[in-house]
Amino acid sequence: MTEVQRRIGDRAEEWRVLSSSRPFQGRVTGVRSDQVEMPDGSVAQRDYQTHPGSVSVLALDDDQRVLLVRQYRHPVRQRLWELPAGLLDVPGENPLHAAQRELYEEAHCGAANWRVLVDFYTSPGGTDEAMRLFLATGLTESEQERYAAHGEELEIELARVPLARLLEQILAGELHNPTLVTGALALHAALTGAGLDALRPADAPWPARPFVA
Repeated sequence: MTEVQRRIGDRAEEWRVLSSSRPFQGRVTGVRSDQVEMPDGSVAQRDYQTHPGSVSVLALDDDQRVLLVRQYRHPVRQRLWELPAGLLDVPGENPLHAAQRELYEEAHCGAANWRVLVDFYTSPGGTDEAMRLFLATGLTESEQERYAAHGEELEIELARVPLARLLEQILAGELHNPTLVTGALALHAALTGAGLDALRPADAPWPARPFVA
C-alpha cells in the first residue's frame, strides 16, 4: 500500500451488467438482482435495494444544540434518536425543498440559513440510497399549522441536545443512527476546521440525485 499524495475523490464507473431483474418492488423501495461481469471475466450476482434517495437536516440552534427526533425503527427493534429526514418522493425534486418540508413536518420549525453539510451513500454495498444532509441555522417555530402526523410519526419525540454531548454519546456507542453520527461528526469537523461559511451552498449540484433548481 502506498500513500496517496494527491487529492482523492470518488469517480463514476459502471461494470458491465449482463442481465438484470427486479424480484421485488414495494411502495417506495425494491430489490434489484444484477449479473455483473468482473474484471477477470467471471460473473457475480449483486442483489441490492433500490431507493429514490433521502434528505436530512441537522438543525442547530443559537445555543449550539442539535434538534433531534426519536422514532421506532422496526428492522432493528429500537427507538432511535435521529435527525429530521425523509424520502425524495418526487423524481427530480429539489432536495432543499424536501429538507425544509421534513423540518416543518417532524419538528414544526423553519430556518433562515441553509447549507449542504455532507453528501453520502447510506450503505453502498447493499443499496443505491443517496443522502444529502443539510445544516440549518437561524431556527424559528413555523407559522404554518402543525402537520397532521400519522403512522410512526404519531410517536415522534423531540429534543435539543448540545453538540458536545452528542459527540460523547456517539463515541460511547449510545447513539446508532448513521445520519446522526455522520452529521454530528461532520459539523464538529466544520466548526473546528474551515468554519461553517466554507460549507457548500444549499443549491450545490448533487450528481447522485440530479434535481430541478
